[in-house]
Amino acid sequence: MKKLHVAATALALAGSGAAALNAQEKPFTPEKTPPHSTPQAAEAKPAASAEPTLSASTDKFFNGKLPEALAKGKFNLNVRPRWEHADQSNLRESDAFTVRTRFGFTTAPLEGFQAMVEGENVSVIGPRHNFNAAGSNPGGAGRTPVGDPPTTELNQAWLSYTNFSTLAKAGRQRIALDNHRFIGDVGWRQNMQTYDSAVIENKSLPYTTLLYGYIWEVNRVFGDVNGLAPANTDYNSDSHIFHLTYNQWKWMSINAYTYLLDLENGVPTEPNSTATYGAFVNGSVPVHEKVSLDYRAEFAWQTDYANNAFEYEAEYYNLELGATIKPVNFGAGYEALGSDEGSGFKTPLATLHAFNGWADVFLNTPGREFGAPAGVAGLRDLYAFAGITLPYEVPFRVIVHQYRSDSGSVHYGDELNAVVSKKFGKHWTALAKYAHFDGKEAPTAFDVDKIWAQVEFNY
Repeated sequence: MKKLHVAATALALAGSGAAALNAQEKPFTPEKTPPHSTPQAAEAKPAASAEPTLSASTDKFFNGKLPEALAKGKFNLNVRPRWEHADQSNLRESDAFTVRTRFGFTTAPLEGFQAMVEGENVSVIGPRHNFNAAGSNPGGAGRTPVGDPPTTELNQAWLSYTNFSTLAKAGRQRIALDNHRFIGDVGWRQNMQTYDSAVIENKSLPYTTLLYGYIWEVNRVFGDVNGLAPANTDYNSDSHIFHLTYNQWKWMSINAYTYLLDLENGVPTEPNSTATYGAFVNGSVPVHEKVSLDYRAEFAWQTDYANNAFEYEAEYYNLELGATIKPVNFGAGYEALGSDEGSGFKTPLATLHAFNGWADVFLNTPGREFGAPAGVAGLRDLYAFAGITLPYEVPFRVIVHQYRSDSGSVHYGDELNAVVSKKFGKHWTALAKYAHFDGKEAPTAFDVDKIWAQVEFNY
């Protein structure tokens, strides 16, 4: 994995340079002789200083603007202890008590430039053999996987420049586009997914945002730890992402995208190298002071790309309609990840936990690449949701799913999800979450139960 230290080095050099310049001596000023005083022997003038002097503009930059950018910078701290209980019926149960700590510093803007560096640590409290940490701890073999192995790493380190309605950013950074369905940061897991990449975003045209990004490595949630299964290791990448957003109307956003993903890790067939072309419209239409309608309509087309050993063409579509009648919201949707030649539509860089159920049964779309039965591929997810804000400003939400294959007309199973959360002041949030997947009658032939309880501090 490539290690990036550009932003951290720049901040350290800038801070040491500013300290040295602040120690600069005051210029020499000779005393004036009082009038009518007795003449004295001429004193020898001290030799002129040989030290170089700074120009006014350089002095202003190093003694003024640079220290100010550091002084007005912002530290960020996030701490999230979590207990996760995971029980898959054909495996032993897991209990993972982990703590994620993230600490960083972002400078204030300086002549259009800005820099950020952030570290992240995931620690396990208690015996590690109580859960299967994505295959990284042999003592957890045979237990239900929990994708939070202990790790310490550089989470972000980037340098950006903003001018002429354009933002350019390079380094290790977070990228999250739209609803995270194709490009996301997997924020639910303790270790965030980040990208070693260069991104440029332009807003020169009215109502329009254009984005291009080049990704040379994907730092996945499993971290850089020993013992990972090849499929869970980071991606070496030669990928290009293009995105357009047009927002002239408050009630509708128009978006189009192309994602050319060349992703290589320990799997020689490279099944996640894909070319995806798509578009969607979404928005919220106010009907009354306490009533609004929400909608989304999306379509995408995907083919194999780069060195993907599986040839296919597949379609994706998502239709969703919701309504809010405060304090209640509800709705339904239909998402289809199509299939062709036994391969299913893939979204390898998505925040996958947010889609197709929190039990995480369908992190990979069923298909020949991932061991699905012959003639069975793709995924169709019919879902409905409802939420209400309980007394004391406590949001509660329930989602139900029914899963079927795109080809083969196989019933994969059903799922129930529920979550309740509560904010305490400005910095604290508590959350409890539950997922139950019923798949005993499906080809999977297992059930999954997961429970989470966590507290998060964010500053």
